[in-house]
Amino acid sequence: MAPRLIPADPSFTTDSERVVWETLRDGLRDEDILIANVRLTTLAKDHEVDLLVLMPDIGAVVVEVKGAGTGFSDGGWTITRRGVATHMDPVEQARAARYAIRDFVESDRRWADSSRGRVLTAHAVVTPFTSFPAGFHLPDAPRWMLHDKTDMPRLAGRLTDIPLSFDTYRPPTVDDCELIAEILTARGTEAVATVVDESDERLERADRLTREQDLILRVTRELRRVEVRGGAGSGKTVLALTQAHQLSAGRLGRPRERVALLCYSLGLAGYFKRETASWKYNAKPVFVGSFEGLANAWGIDSGSRDDPRFWEEELPRLMLEKAAQLPPNERFDSIVVDEGQDFAESWWRPLLAALSDEEEGGLFVYSDENQALFERFGKPPVPLVPLVLDHNLRNTRQIAQVFKPLAPGRMWLNGGDGPEVVHVQAAPEEAVEVADDHVEALLDEGWEPGHIALLTTGRRHPEQANQQELLGQAGYWATFWGGDMFYGHVLGFKGLERRAVVLCVNEDGSMERFKERIYVGLSRATDRLIVVGDLDVIAKAHPEVAAGLRR
Repeated sequence: MAPRLIPADPSFTTDSERVVWETLRDGLRDEDILIANVRLTTLAKDHEVDLLVLMPDIGAVVVEVKGAGTGFSDGGWTITRRGVATHMDPVEQARAARYAIRDFVESDRRWADSSRGRVLTAHAVVTPFTSFPAGFHLPDAPRWMLHDKTDMPRLAGRLTDIPLSFDTYRPPTVDDCELIAEILTARGTEAVATVVDESDERLERADRLTREQDLILRVTRELRRVEVRGGAGSGKTVLALTQAHQLSAGRLGRPRERVALLCYSLGLAGYFKRETASWKYNAKPVFVGSFEGLANAWGIDSGSRDDPRFWEEELPRLMLEKAAQLPPNERFDSIVVDEGQDFAESWWRPLLAALSDEEEGGLFVYSDENQALFERFGKPPVPLVPLVLDHNLRNTRQIAQVFKPLAPGRMWLNGGDGPEVVHVQAAPEEAVEVADDHVEALLDEGWEPGHIALLTTGRRHPEQANQQELLGQAGYWATFWGGDMFYGHVLGFKGLERRAVVLCVNEDGSMERFKERIYVGLSRATDRLIVVGDLDVIAKAHPEVAAGLRR
């Protein structure tokens, strides 16, 4: 048997330290603890303790080891290397480390809460290759504290020989020694890396890469009619926000402009409003919201959700009439539209009519035709200069690789590495129940509720339906920002993201625009994606997507 060694096989910078450690390893009792290379930082200094010996019923001894060349003359210690003597004080080093360790242990909550009080501590200097002359002792270091080459055979016994009058505190118990070792080696203290930590790092990188894309705005600042096309995760939404901000603040080499920032969905409109709320007054768009919201701001009431004629004919007509009546101070110098593929062809006329200069006014459209989830897709009736974003920045490479076959064109994957995408086979009629189980699995992995969304492609999840009925649309979307698990449908989630998504394919793939819904759903997770659904159904969107999930 031997004392407990921490660590079991330490590394040493000198042979002297190794020799003393081996001597104590072979000579201490089974109940003792021998700790090597204790480093402790206080506000005063950094302490490096060569060895710490914890001996139940005796004491805790800090051991400072000095090698060959150690000497004492003219009232001071020196160590000589290559003929050059350097002053040092091993006794003071040991003493300072002893008190630093004592204070550190006693300040630890585990020690303080157990009301253990102070235990006996001591310090010692060992010179395994140097001998002291007969009768050698110092005012601050009696001979029993100093152990030279001749003392090595009985070093362990000498360390236990602490005079009772030296320290009036009680000797440590076995439990005391165990706790001291635990505190000094940080055992029992956990700082475990989590999935959220890795996600935070990837998010910061994605945000940085996305921000760097504003170079496009500087290069194209003289262009007033532009369409920026890009696949999911290419940073279109952030770029649209940035452009609206810079145009409003006059940062693109032009005077400050009256800007409208528009989109289709309530969820994305809510995101825009939250982001712009903190902008300075003279750098905010004068309108932020959905196309419907703009109509409401102009005093036009919304119609029935089930009446496509109202949305594609009546509402645009009413808005065109209203736009023609707008006074100059209520018109827009520029309009920025995100998710432009969701706008009907008839919606563009009232927007152009609301510009202060219908011929030269700014129109900046961000779009991805492959995310066109509605049949009303229509292009603006004016020529736009096309710009293409072909880098995916927001999703991990593993996620982007799965939906890449559905993207509008070539796409470089720059989003960083993350967990593999998981597919769970489930028939459409059982997919919701299976998806619910995997939300629990994400929570078990360490994701917070506010990081998770469960999205369906077919019928709404019962919880989404309940929330919309109880809270109304505005109240329902407010829950997205509240830190809770979010239940949604891919139709309303374009332009939004969550770190972890369970995509529930609860349909048979026969409905119109199934491919577009799968594309949107697969691209909403930035870090962790679980797909629940039948692979044969998913293959209807694109065989390569199903093949990628099967691997």
